[in-house]
Amino acid sequence: MDKPTKIQLALNAAIIAAVFSVLMSLLMLFNYYKLSTNNPIESETLKALIERLNTDPQNEQLLNEIRAFDLMARKAYFTSKWQIEIGGVLLLLGAIVFVVALRYYTKATSKIERPETETLSGQMARVLASKWILGIGLLFVVLTIGASFLSVDYFEQYKAGTLVVQEPEAEAVSDGIEVVDLTVAADSTNEVSADSSQVEELANVEFKIPTLAEIKKQSNSFRGPLGNGVWTSKNIPTSWDIAAGTNVKWKVKLPKKGYNSPVIWDDKLFVTGADATERWIYCYDRNNGKLLWQHQASNIAGSPATAPKTTDDTGLAAPSISTDGNLVVALFGTGDILTCDFTGNRVWAKNLGVPANHYGHSSSLIYWKGKVIVQYDTNKGCKLMALDMATGNSVWETPRTSHISWASPILAEVGGKMQVITSAEPTVSGYDVETGKELWKNDCMMGEVGPSPAFGSGLVFATNEYATLAAIDPTNGSKIWDSNEYMPEVASPVVADGLLFVATSYGMLACYDAKTGTKNWENDFGEGFYSSPVIADGKLFATDMKGVVHIMKVAAQAEKIADIATGEKVMSTLAFSDGCVYIRGVENLYCIGK
Repeated sequence: MDKPTKIQLALNAAIIAAVFSVLMSLLMLFNYYKLSTNNPIESETLKALIERLNTDPQNEQLLNEIRAFDLMARKAYFTSKWQIEIGGVLLLLGAIVFVVALRYYTKATSKIERPETETLSGQMARVLASKWILGIGLLFVVLTIGASFLSVDYFEQYKAGTLVVQEPEAEAVSDGIEVVDLTVAADSTNEVSADSSQVEELANVEFKIPTLAEIKKQSNSFRGPLGNGVWTSKNIPTSWDIAAGTNVKWKVKLPKKGYNSPVIWDDKLFVTGADATERWIYCYDRNNGKLLWQHQASNIAGSPATAPKTTDDTGLAAPSISTDGNLVVALFGTGDILTCDFTGNRVWAKNLGVPANHYGHSSSLIYWKGKVIVQYDTNKGCKLMALDMATGNSVWETPRTSHISWASPILAEVGGKMQVITSAEPTVSGYDVETGKELWKNDCMMGEVGPSPAFGSGLVFATNEYATLAAIDPTNGSKIWDSNEYMPEVASPVVADGLLFVATSYGMLACYDAKTGTKNWENDFGEGFYSSPVIADGKLFATDMKGVVHIMKVAAQAEKIADIATGEKVMSTLAFSDGCVYIRGVENLYCIGK
């Protein structure tokens, strides 16, 4: 290629890059203007809808409209943020091409002899013009890229107070149900963090570490033993009537709101509740519903003075408790984590750092051999941690390259060794529970991952709406099969007897062959699921958001046993113990038993 041709190509490249950069700058500035002037959280439309809901709190159609509008606003916001970020990279590349091409063109043409008649002033004019063009172009690029970094992050600002929808007054409790008076003083309301001498004393106490067999008899974490949604409990009732009190052992009104699920060890049941000012652990007698003690998560070093802003369907008490039968550990959306003994005395407490989360932190805790496992995936960094249950000291901490996640870790025994399994965008991973070392990973997830993984039939199952439903071999991380037909937004899958069950936020419940991915059956219940489907006594319990418990046989052919209304919304996952079902509604806690 001769030199004139190279010069012409350089000129063309410079012109194209300049035009591209200008267009990209204009698009980015327009996108930035829209993003900075449209707050998806403080939308006037959303406020108007919420005001209407306050005057008509039973309007389900209006509530669904608010959810749909909120989801649309958030997706539009994050799409705009993504466009600005990608546009910044493309603009930078265009500017680099422009500068390189223009520099080559300038140097090459400067060596070409000019006609002697050209004056010095003409040469200087060209040089000055080139410098002005280059300078203005670079200034334009810098301003545009700067705008992309200065984009208002409304979800980062979403931290002070919350939009509260007024709930209707609770209805009177029906006859035939034992009602517990929660105004009775609890046995313990400790509020002060344990001092170092107390922690050292407890560190010297030799707690009994439960065996795997003992854990499987309990309900010590979110979705039961090992977090997999399968219980060994027998004689679970399949018919009850809360309004009439039939097969309802007790019902209590919960003091504070929370979407965490009941956790049970022997005769003690634990839940948490929170609002913008207070966060509490509650311990009930699971046999009669009596409040044994309550403990406030207060006076914790590093805890934020103002609670972070969260959405109404997550709140500050979404993570479920975990226990080893000696101690109980709770995590709140403020980043506060604390442990109490079984009488309600605080053992230790600390703050893990306020989670940067535009909905609110929801990953639950899980226990294994003296360690509590914490999946802490936020917008400011992701990590998996193991803390000493008795002291709160770090056992290991593994940084993660994934994005923010709302899923909870589970445990899976693979080849005689226990693994911690996590799901986030884009990676489903397995870790050594003793060291935190990553054993395998598979990049198959995308989006805002809410469902936790499941383990059964020798495989790990991970899924998320708009991503995929994937079966993964936990020995090497390879994908065995996947499906894109039914994928949940929040509810986690569950596996038993070679069958995989998935419940979606738009009301579909589907059953697959766990080994092959063949769909056995599907059922449209018409109402979405946030509560995860769970299995006990050979039956599948799937509770929709209206609080209807759908009971199916765990079988390759669809066979419905019952549809039972709770009478209030249910977002939390059911728990089982000693022939009883424990249901947490948005207002009340129920014990169902024969």
